[in-house]
Amino acid sequence: MNGAEIMKNAMDEFKNIQEYMMLAKEENAVRTYAKLKDQYLLLKVLLASLGVDLTDIDKIKE
Repeated sequence: MNGAEIMKNAMDEFKNIQEYMMLAKEENAVRTYAKLKDQYLLLKVLLASLGVDLTDIDKIKE
């Protein structure tokens, strides 16, 4: 897997995690939200290290 594929996969997963986090927050699923947040933070660090500007795609803003 090359760098572009890794970046695309991470961005797709980042988008999905954010959608699940918003649903979990809406449903007041505290434990689920916390678990998703762990994954969200890992993906955020990975994307930042790959040089992705998260300003426009980060809907959670935590």
